[in-house]
Amino acid sequence: MVDTDRWLLPEGIEELLPPEAERLERVRRGLLELFHTWGYRQVIPPFIEYLDSLLTGAGNDLDLETFKLTDQLSGRLMGVRADMTPQVARIDASQLQREEPTRLCYLGTVLRTRPASHGGTRSPMQVGVELYGHAGPESDREVLTLMVETLFKAGLEHVYLDLGHVGIFRGLARHAGLDADTENRLFDALQRKAKPEIAEILAAADLGKTAADALAALADLNGGPQILEEAREVLSGAGEEVKVALDNLRRVAVAVEQRPDVSVHFDLAELRGYHYHTGVVFAAFVPGRGQAIAQGGRYDGIARVFGRARPATGFSADLREVLSLATDDTGPIRGIFAPCADDAVLDAAIAKLRENGERVVQALPGQQGAAADMDCDRQLVEKDGSWKVEGL
Repeated sequence: MVDTDRWLLPEGIEELLPPEAERLERVRRGLLELFHTWGYRQVIPPFIEYLDSLLTGAGNDLDLETFKLTDQLSGRLMGVRADMTPQVARIDASQLQREEPTRLCYLGTVLRTRPASHGGTRSPMQVGVELYGHAGPESDREVLTLMVETLFKAGLEHVYLDLGHVGIFRGLARHAGLDADTENRLFDALQRKAKPEIAEILAAADLGKTAADALAALADLNGGPQILEEAREVLSGAGEEVKVALDNLRRVAVAVEQRPDVSVHFDLAELRGYHYHTGVVFAAFVPGRGQAIAQGGRYDGIARVFGRARPATGFSADLREVLSLATDDTGPIRGIFAPCADDAVLDAAIAKLRENGERVVQALPGQQGAAADMDCDRQLVEKDGSWKVEGL
């Protein structure tokens, strides 16, 4: 009796078989070509590196998600990458060391100790871009637009975008003079939109009415584009930092607001990655799925620990997850079945077809299965001394 337990994979670890693997590879190539046309150059970070580098800076939040092991050569602790963003920041800061804006892209598997959701994968195929060296809304707008194009290139037909700006809450907290503990508790309550708890925290903080009202209003400042105009009125006394953040958010959102295949929603209490991001934050959703399928934003100063605190903005997604939600337009597998024969003319015909991009499967001596069994819809047939392609 065969021990089938030997075939089991660890929970949350998957493998792809044909045709899923072929579909993913086709989309992967298309996305890298898309990034190339936008000026983004590919990097391939190492799958494993020393932990004190891998978890530096923004990578600290990944500590619990990172598999760790000891390097038998050096005795130092190493980690398997759980997110490529910190690695790409290290490459920009320590390897490239350019002063001008740098556009980088990446696509590869990461490994995590636990899935992001129940029943989810622990080995996402992470795809993303990072733009370093520019601090204006123009670079945020470029990255947001490219994220949308990436999702459509992968096969999605409509996306819902959720946009926010962590600078609005930060500005209000500074303007109100909140201490660190009160700011953290208020941040947590705002994520849950727990209005009674928000009111209790603000009352205990003994703030002025204007500052307290502005912070409390964040829980209700969500909706369509009109929310930004409403926010200007409600937060008019909050200081220049908040005004600049609202202007920035408006300038970024204009890049996608008029697209018929994109629905835009603003949420000024959405502080995704608050301890990591420094400006605009955005996430993409599809109907019927509560979690974001792609997300990004501005995270200036990520490479400060490497000696170069450059402005930075980017996005990332799990390509396998996106493909599971996208329309598969690949159609049936096509191919040409060729007989097994010691024939130079046949060999030349097969070589020519393959040069033209055709999938040609040649029979092997004594094999079982004919053309259809080999996933072929056509076959090579000899006629009048030459080989012709015919349908089955």
